Amino acid sequence: MFIGEFSHSIDAKGRLAIPFRFRKILKDGGAVARSVNETCLAIYPRQEWEKLAAKLTSLPLSDPKARAFARLMFSGAVEVHFDRQGRILLPAFLRDFAKLKNQVMLCGVYNWIEIWDEKLWKSYKAKTEKEAVTIEKHLSNLGI
Repeated sequence: MFIGEFSHSIDAKGRLAIPFRFRKILKDGGAVARSVNETCLAIYPRQEWEKLAAKLTSLPLSDPKARAFARLMFSGAVEVHFDRQGRILLPAFLRDFAKLKNQVMLCGVYNWIEIWDEKLWKSYKAKTEKEAVTIEKHLSNLGI
């Protein structure tokens, strides 16, 4: 499982060190893709990526929105490959999408990791912390 948050920097070539405890879980590889709902990236371990891919490829090809979503996810993803220092290369198009500059936050979200620009993460986190009671009530209404 991925939990916790870690501050790291991206070097000039777009390489990002992944914490050792996260690398252990990603030993079989995975994929980095755009996040669906936020301005961040998501790293999925191979098994989670394959589950997501199975769902996407089972959508009806006749549905234009299903095709559009599958295109967005697959065309905007790259495989995870570690160098000797435990870094991955984030292509410019993904860094641009997530507005990643130098300092980033890697956040564990149980089944995946999110990569946020540090300033965007701090803003998002502060807003969410202020809304925690409202969020908890909403989740309670959903039976969670």
